[in-house]
Amino acid sequence: MASTTIPATPLTPAVFAILLSLAEGEKTGAPPSGSRPWIGKHGYLIMKDARSPHGGGVNMGPGTLYGSLDRMMRDGLVEESGVSDDERRRYYRLTNLGHSVLAVELGRLDAAVASARSLGLMPQANRS
Repeated sequence: MASTTIPATPLTPAVFAILLSLAEGEKTGAPPSGSRPWIGKHGYLIMKDARSPHGGGVNMGPGTLYGSLDRMMRDGLVEESGVSDDERRRYYRLTNLGHSVLAVELGRLDAAVASARSLGLMPQANRS
């Protein structure tokens, strides 16, 4: 049964990186292969995104990735798209709840950074 409440606790680095990867793909509309409409991302691409600096620099193996994806599907944060270009690949995309959870986490992190800046623990952001 999928949960419909947004978690109050911080997300794990793996869950955050997965949500960020899937949201980035939706935002850019970049299909994994060619000119098809957005169908989601497959596991290897999610792991690759997570390892990059813009994805959080999270190095996760297949066990962490697919264990996290299974829990996230159970909790209603992500879903399989039902489309595949290869019988070995499953594509995942965010649900509305997944978007909401990511927005709450980004807000929490933004507030933490603003607090650190106001305490002089971080340099002020340069806004051009």
